Amino acid sequence: MPAIPRTRRSARRTARRTAVLTSAALLAAVAAAPGAQAAAGPDAPEPLAPGASYKVAHDTLGPQRLTPAQQRLSAAKEAEAARGFDGVRTRAALAGYKVSGGLHQSQKNSYWCGPATLVITQSARDEVAGRSQQDAATLLKTNTSGTAWYGININVPNPTGYPMADALNNRLPGAGYVPRALPYTPTATDKANFKQHITHNTDNDYAIAGNAWEVPGGPHLVGHPNIEIFHWVSIDGYNTDNAAGQVNYLDPVGGVSTSVISWAGSVPKSAHISSDTITTIMGGRGYVW
Repeated sequence: MPAIPRTRRSARRTARRTAVLTSAALLAAVAAAPGAQAAAGPDAPEPLAPGASYKVAHDTLGPQRLTPAQQRLSAAKEAEAARGFDGVRTRAALAGYKVSGGLHQSQKNSYWCGPATLVITQSARDEVAGRSQQDAATLLKTNTSGTAWYGININVPNPTGYPMADALNNRLPGAGYVPRALPYTPTATDKANFKQHITHNTDNDYAIAGNAWEVPGGPHLVGHPNIEIFHWVSIDGYNTDNAAGQVNYLDPVGGVSTSVISWAGSVPKSAHISSDTITTIMGGRGYVW
C-alpha cells in the first residue's frame, strides 16, 4: 500500500510517455566543491544556513563533476522545469498535495536508507512494491557507512560516480535522472530551482531521491534527533496550493524498530516539510531528480 492517499495522481499507463527531459544549466558550482557559494548577484549576501559552519569544517567529499552528457541533460531538464513551473504558479489549484505516489518501505537495517530510497523512488514511476533492498544495496555498493552521494562507480554501463542517479537510470530506462549538488548554504536560487524540480518530476510521475545531511544546530527531518545524520529520502509530491512551498517525502526510517534505530519511533513513514527547509537539509550533498 502507498504511504499516503493517491490524491490527484499523475496520469499513468494509459497516456504514459517518456518524461520530457529537462534542466537550465547547472550552476558552475555543481562541478566544484559542494560548499562553494554563488559569487555574485542576489544570492551573494545569503547568510550562512544553520549548521553550515559544521558542514564546512567536517566535509571530506571533495570536488564533484558532472559528465558532459549529464551537463547536457541537466540543461535540457532545467529549461523544461522552469517553463512548467510558470503554469504551477499561475493556476489556482487549491487542491492540496499532488504526489507521484512512491510505495514506502522501511529500511531493513540501520544503514540501508539508500537502498530503501532507491526502491521507493523507482516505485513512484512503475508502481511495483516490495522490491528487494538487498538487490538495491548490491547495485548501489552500499556498505556499513551507507550509500555514497558521490565518488562510487557502480556496475552499470557508463557509471558517473553518482550511484543513486546511475541506479535509477539503469532501472528506469529513459528516466533521465541527474544529480544536483547543493552548497552548504543553499541560495534563494537553489531553493527556487528545487521547487521547479519537484513539480516537474511529480507532474511527470517521478519522485526525487534526496540526500540529507542533518547536523547539530541545523534543521532536521520530522522526528529526527538533533545529531549528525546522513540519510536518503524519497521526495514524491508538492503542495499545489502554494506552488510547492511544502513537499511530501517518504522516510525509510519510518516503521523501523527502535531496536534497529533507537530514535525511529518518532519518525513517520511520510511527512510534509517546507521545500526551503529540506533544500537546506540537503546542503553540502544534494538530490537526484
